[in-house]
Amino acid sequence: MKISVNVLLVVWIGLTLLFAEGEQQFAELGDFELENGQIIKDCRIGYRILGKMNPDKSNILLYPTWFGGSSEHVSGLVGPGKFVDNSNLCVIIVDALGNGVSSSPSNSKKQRDRKFPEFTIYDMVQSQYELLTVHLDIHHLYGIIGGSMGSFQVFEWLVLYPDFVEKALPYVCSPALSSYDLLKLQSMLETIGASRKAGCSEREIQRLANITTELFARTPEYVVEHHHRAEFEAYLAGFDREPSVQFTSWNKTSQIRAMQHHNIFRHFGGSEEAAAQAITAELLIIVSATDLTVNPIPAQKFAKIMACEIIVLKNNCGHLAIGCEMERCSRIVGDFFKH
Repeated sequence: MKISVNVLLVVWIGLTLLFAEGEQQFAELGDFELENGQIIKDCRIGYRILGKMNPDKSNILLYPTWFGGSSEHVSGLVGPGKFVDNSNLCVIIVDALGNGVSSSPSNSKKQRDRKFPEFTIYDMVQSQYELLTVHLDIHHLYGIIGGSMGSFQVFEWLVLYPDFVEKALPYVCSPALSSYDLLKLQSMLETIGASRKAGCSEREIQRLANITTELFARTPEYVVEHHHRAEFEAYLAGFDREPSVQFTSWNKTSQIRAMQHHNIFRHFGGSEEAAAQAITAELLIIVSATDLTVNPIPAQKFAKIMACEIIVLKNNCGHLAIGCEMERCSRIVGDFFKH
């Protein structure tokens, strides 16, 4: 009995996909043109696929990464009974430009560190669009979810490709950064730049940047409650560690600059109402009332314009409020993306 080559090929592809589930994969985009006209040479985008894709591709959920996050980090939130339950969903986690996995200042062979071109949230989304449509032959998403910088990408997706997505859930999010957010990002950018000019080592620069990130990630009340002053030296010593070779200070700088330009209303002459009218996806927003990293006010205002549901978490966990109410938030996410 002979087995056709086509059958063997189908079986081989199926087995490859089965064993590749959750593994780091890459798509080569070639020379990728950015919004500003510059080119990322030999651009590549990292991604992971978790869950079984329906034959008609009707159960795909896109999950962009947060600031400094990777698809490996995000994958820890995906699985049966987790924040994003993929029992009936196929979740595609995409590494954002500049995170050290996808093309970044730290891993570019031709445009290393300061030579790497400046990109925006818009460019992150365009790279993901090319990944989905050209490399994975996906032309519609059941849903998209993302937190922090991941939420910026969610909002950008909704206005750039409004007919591409059915449901969207941005959390600890904003459609456009507030003046407070911009001030914080500028302070981080200038701190890294000044440290570099002063001749600080990569370890010293990352230590200072990590302390700054921690300062804004939680509320003062949370820090006081969880880190007693008698243990402060031990707490502080935790920041003195080997520097990340994946998310370097150059990568931090590149993603900070991308976030500084985040403002979906710019596509509509600054009109929030026009942006809201352009969005066709069902939208659920989650913000933290105590967020010091991404101010919740712009998202709250936009939710009113959209007349969509918004959930305001009121714990003292700040930007990391989701983690302090994980069971509740997992139920919310599960109900919203029930498939």
